[in-house]
Amino acid sequence: MADHVEARIRTGALRPGARLPSERDLAQEHGVAYLTVRRAAQVLRERGLVETVHGHGTFVADPLPVSAPDVPGTSEGPVG
Repeated sequence: MADHVEARIRTGALRPGARLPSERDLAQEHGVAYLTVRRAAQVLRERGLVETVHGHGTFVADPLPVSAPDVPGTSEGPVG
């Protein structure tokens, strides 16, 4: 799940500053449990790709971090 959202960010389908759908909407859209989406959001925050503002939502980081596929911890496997 986290890798899928990251791919959408990296390809420009989700632009910096864009608000992601709610966790419940993402869970329904992808047919996964709500907790799977919450865990994916945490992974994306750890990767520096999204920021969550309590009461407002989760947004694509602006600016995006530079991709570092050879750095440990930046190319984790799929969540969920």
